[in-house]
Amino acid sequence: MNELNFSDYTLSDEIVRALENLGYQSPTEVQREVIPVALKGEDLVVKSQTGSGKTASFGIPICEMVDWGENKPQALILTPTRELAVQVKEDITNIGRFKRIKATAIYGKHPFALQKAELKQKSHVVVGTPGRVLDHIVKGTFALERLTHLVIDEADEMLNMGFIEQVEAIIKALPKDRVTMLFSATLPESIKKLCKQYMKDPLDIEIKAKGLTTDKIEHALIEVKEDDKFSLLRDITIIENPDSCIIFCRTKDRVDQICEQLVELDYPCDMIHGGMIQEDRLAVMNEFRRGEFRYLVATDVAARGIDIDNITHVINYDLPMEKESYVHRTGRTGRAGKKGKAITFVTPYEDKFLTEIQDYIGFEISKRAFPSKEEVSNKKADFEAKLEARPKMKKDKSEKLNKQIMKLYFNGGKKKKIRAVDFVGTIAKIDGVNAADIGIITIQDNVSYVEILNEKGPLVLKVMKNTKVKGKLLKVSEAFKN
Repeated sequence: MNELNFSDYTLSDEIVRALENLGYQSPTEVQREVIPVALKGEDLVVKSQTGSGKTASFGIPICEMVDWGENKPQALILTPTRELAVQVKEDITNIGRFKRIKATAIYGKHPFALQKAELKQKSHVVVGTPGRVLDHIVKGTFALERLTHLVIDEADEMLNMGFIEQVEAIIKALPKDRVTMLFSATLPESIKKLCKQYMKDPLDIEIKAKGLTTDKIEHALIEVKEDDKFSLLRDITIIENPDSCIIFCRTKDRVDQICEQLVELDYPCDMIHGGMIQEDRLAVMNEFRRGEFRYLVATDVAARGIDIDNITHVINYDLPMEKESYVHRTGRTGRAGKKGKAITFVTPYEDKFLTEIQDYIGFEISKRAFPSKEEVSNKKADFEAKLEARPKMKKDKSEKLNKQIMKLYFNGGKKKKIRAVDFVGTIAKIDGVNAADIGIITIQDNVSYVEILNEKGPLVLKVMKNTKVKGKLLKVSEAFKN
């Protein structure tokens, strides 16, 4: 059988072109199953592991079906964490780049007023956490009347985090005539009940995996006394010498402590936990994604917001208390067809938790011996050489896409009565430029941002320095990259 390509689906040229630029080659299993059904507008319940490519499986059909001319939101995607909301928003923006699709992320601990202002503008897709989405609905700042699609992503995690009542309240507020798609790594009874109550004859799709974890991950267990854990962590990192590693701890105090100890030893390291302000968490995630440091110390808050293809190792410094967390943590490695290692430290008093995890994943994790002094000594020189080497920066999957795009800043917006159509009408009259070369337009009170596609940015920038928009000559320059 010939390999299926994205161009084999009934997708517009703009979507196919964006996927090619993003390096998407052939669809993953979940994408092959979901995309054709989603394009037909059927309700779906999808059981699929993290790292299987499910964001694109719903993102591609949503971007295809969105009507650019409609100003009010047409799709809502619910995610359990802020990090995941930001990640999904970026993915939707990239997939819909050439269709000029505007995605907006709304989540807690971020100014409500800024989100309200963004929702007032054209927004095709809204991605958000349940609490903040419900706040906007209750306060009337999120227009629901044009909503045709609801996606509930990581539904089992919504349940674990106590969001299910808020999710139900949101569903009840939405138009009844809509498509609903639910994605989950596991399907507990309460999730099944939710599907039965609020979905119309959903098609069940299950992407089989061996147990609950992928066969690309090598699992290992090391028995250790609590007081010897940090010494073991040092030895394991020397022997394994990972390119990119997440070290999971149970509490934020422990994360602070371990990160501080590693930094003192000159490890390229940073941390993420729920006690940090949102801007700092997002900054750390972006730096880790780019490869600016190799070791990330994290609580479980990070297990559901990291979509990075080449994490080589996950180390469970503390055994997770919940069996599901083991799957979510270790699922950060072995993604996108690559191999990964998951190494777990277990103390003599954690047998009960370990048994629960092994029963849940369906196999016994193989025990690994404590590293010998000789092993550590033999590997030390390589480890130290890598510590001293400059970090290898990772390519952003949207790099090729963004190379063709220039974002322009104009010093005029709503207060000067300027609208998106004014920019389109003016820029499309430039010789060698047409409406298809104009990307996402964001108009604020006093400033506007216009993306110019297809490497036409320098030309438009030059011409617009001396061209009026709606009778006004605006200052224009290339916008600073976020």
